[in-house]
Amino acid sequence: MSAAVTSANTPLHVKRPKAPVPHKRAILAFVLPFGILFALFYLVPIGYAVYQSLLVIERDGTFGEAHEVFGGFTQYIAVFQNGPFWSSIGRVLTFGVVQVPFMLGFALLLALLLDSPLVRGKKFFRLAFFVPYAVPGVIAAIMWGFLYSPNLSPFTAITGNINFLSADLVLWAMANVVTWVYVGYNMLIIYSALLAIPTEIYEAAKLDGAGQMRIAWSIKIPLIIPALTLTAIFSVIGTLQLLAEPQVFRTFSSAVTSTFTPNLAVYSTSSIPNFSLAAAMSVVLAVATFALSFTILKFTQRKAD
Repeated sequence: MSAAVTSANTPLHVKRPKAPVPHKRAILAFVLPFGILFALFYLVPIGYAVYQSLLVIERDGTFGEAHEVFGGFTQYIAVFQNGPFWSSIGRVLTFGVVQVPFMLGFALLLALLLDSPLVRGKKFFRLAFFVPYAVPGVIAAIMWGFLYSPNLSPFTAITGNINFLSADLVLWAMANVVTWVYVGYNMLIIYSALLAIPTEIYEAAKLDGAGQMRIAWSIKIPLIIPALTLTAIFSVIGTLQLLAEPQVFRTFSSAVTSTFTPNLAVYSTSSIPNFSLAAAMSVVLAVATFALSFTILKFTQRKAD
């Protein structure tokens, strides 16, 4: 009776004590090296960039010694009034609207071909598609810059008639370089997602009379939407951080200015030097990149639901 009364009078909201986490020291030993490196090479630079962006340079008189003082949001106001910087953002957004869908569509097509049971020599083609990614971006830009140059290219019949380094085409010449380098990387991500799909789904579709095209369109592509979303976000981030290609192409074409892309504008501003304004540009660009990536992620999640 007393046991029953005690049980009945026991509050239902009382929580049981949590079980202790085993191997705390082992977990800490594995996490600590990453945490230290993450803080030193990621959090600290971000914090320093934010701090630097809040400073302005003042001089004691016209030719006095320069020193940094706290200026609040002065540098950010200068960023939002900087026309060439926002023109560069608009330029890379135009670049991304055209290049990213084309690159991901091409990567999806290659992944679907590799996953098809009708294709032979998959190991060779998988390696061949991925090899351009092993070429550093600077080397790839130099190589394609020589191929585009009318005086240096071995394809003079083409470059003599079409100036790929002109103001109208140089952006899309860079898009070709980026696509050539990264299509194999994105293809591997998509292909890995395709390999994770259970084969029983394909067998059931074949029993219902579905062909390879129908399976690819109705089964494979819907099931790898998360992988496509991941590659899209990576591509958007890479587009807004475009630097190596325009910096190399400046040596081949006068159409590429010091503010051709946002990162090139940041680099050129820091070389003046004006580190505070460059830091403010970097912070604004980082926030814009995060907002755009987050918007794409939420949009794709809403479509999936």
